[in-house]
Amino acid sequence: MRKIRIAQIGINRHSHGGEVFRTLRLLPELFDIVGYALVEDERQTCESQLDCFEGYPELTLDEILNDPTIEAVTVETDEIHLTKYAQMAAEHGKHIHMEKPGSQCTEDFQRLINTVRNSKKVFHIGYMYRYNPYVADTVARAKAGEFGKIYSVEAHMSRLDPKATREWFGSFKGGMMFYLGCHLVDLVLQIQGMPEQIIPLNTATGLDGVDTEDLGFAVLKYADGVSVIRMGGTEIGGFNRRQLVVCGSERTVEIKPLEAHTGEHYTVCAEKTERYLGEDGHSKADHQKSQPFHRYKDMLTAFAAMVRGEKQNPYTLDYELELFRTLMKCCGAE
Repeated sequence: MRKIRIAQIGINRHSHGGEVFRTLRLLPELFDIVGYALVEDERQTCESQLDCFEGYPELTLDEILNDPTIEAVTVETDEIHLTKYAQMAAEHGKHIHMEKPGSQCTEDFQRLINTVRNSKKVFHIGYMYRYNPYVADTVARAKAGEFGKIYSVEAHMSRLDPKATREWFGSFKGGMMFYLGCHLVDLVLQIQGMPEQIIPLNTATGLDGVDTEDLGFAVLKYADGVSVIRMGGTEIGGFNRRQLVVCGSERTVEIKPLEAHTGEHYTVCAEKTERYLGEDGHSKADHQKSQPFHRYKDMLTAFAAMVRGEKQNPYTLDYELELFRTLMKCCGAE
């Protein structure tokens, strides 16, 4: 199997850059890691996270971009800088795995999509639930009509963040909606498609004197139903209450928790309950718990297969653009 020569551009304070690089290290049969570059002010702001790069050379951004033997990059800067560095990588003909979801400028994201389209390279975004086995199975079965007519999706994703993190949410419109809500918007759109109307209801809890939008909520109106997404940074026990509920005419499917830690680093499991009417007309329920899975291994394994031409990215460039636009509306940014 041909190894992919890859480098990482950036790391981030509050997302998954360190774990992405550590996962590349766990996949030596797939990736030949050339090195990494720090951009913006990451040497200072991310100093405590730089141990993930130990043993690999630090390169300049230009060294990565102008080395034709480096065919792929992971772009893992802070959210507000993602589109800028992904654009540079796209202009230099690199395959790109990018942290979610991009900056908040729709015009810049449109330009990135156009550049990638012209380059014919892989553009892969790290929405983490796309490779959750129960989520992926539920999305596929919903699209296949197994749940009947779907009239509502409810998606929840919260946690308890320190004051400094919640203050950082002020870096972008929508706060928590942009930061974590992007994952949930992705799930609703995969299952139900584009909504007719979006009502953003993001707000600040005011806890600890923080005035950023640390409580996210959006209503997505469809012709025959309403879906809601909710996330917050102040919820005690919020991580364990993360859930996806799909309500259809034939059955209701609930995945809760979306992830539960197993004790191994970023190895998690999920639990699912399906409720349906039995032959006696009474509600029945089946409950399952998944085998442990690593949050990022399947994601980066799929990326490698796409780069080698063995797998087609199921998330088209058109879909990624519409997802971005929908997210901006949920953030109140459009």
